[in-house]
Amino acid sequence: MRERAGEQLAPVISSTRSGLLDRWWARLGSGRFAMRHGALSEPAQREVLLRGVAGTATILGVRPCRMPPFAGPPVVRDGAASGRAVSGGRGEPGHRFWIRLHIEDDPPHETRIRQRVGATDLSAMQPGDVVGCRVDPGDRDRVVLYVPGPEETTRIGIAKILANGRRADATVLAASPVAADYSGRDDPVLRLDLELRAWDEPRPWWVRIIQPVPLAAIELVDLGKHLEVAFFTVDRGESVAVDWASSCPE
Repeated sequence: MRERAGEQLAPVISSTRSGLLDRWWARLGSGRFAMRHGALSEPAQREVLLRGVAGTATILGVRPCRMPPFAGPPVVRDGAASGRAVSGGRGEPGHRFWIRLHIEDDPPHETRIRQRVGATDLSAMQPGDVVGCRVDPGDRDRVVLYVPGPEETTRIGIAKILANGRRADATVLAASPVAADYSGRDDPVLRLDLELRAWDEPRPWWVRIIQPVPLAAIELVDLGKHLEVAFFTVDRGESVAVDWASSCPE
């Protein structure tokens, strides 16, 4: 549903980049940046969740908006063995999200969508947060967002570190598998001991991380090899993620 001409929507979300975001949102609200799609209907959400491509979305901005009422059964997101409803039941308020999509093998793509989101999930969908999403493979502006469950926390956490973290060079000190039943078909999960060096830190530090390693990058985890990593702060590895795409040779 389009807002009535001249209607002012009061922002309820603040961020450290509020000045810049406010200017961008003012341009969006003025019509200079058009929404390509309205809110997806429940059948459309169900279709995207069932057939859409999995990815992550970085929240760039969020504002409340008016949305038409839903009809029909509630939507349950893909992976619904947990019984968890998609973020946005029919009784929840509508919000307009400005997002940057990250889908494997595709360049990042920015778009704006409308979706109903409950208060609990909204707290995890602030500017700068990374959430899960399903994207229509034929139209990247048809998106359903959701806050990831426990099974996806590691993947989302790594994506957020890579998107927003500082950069460092890592030397491999040790590598060992943590899954004894590894079959060779999927990316193995390894325990990596690394020594990190960053240009803006006075001395190197050691970390231990447990992360999946792409099969194509297995040779990079030999003793003494160098990897490019992202990190938020000097710690024991809690805020460290390996950037395999940048570490692999061309």
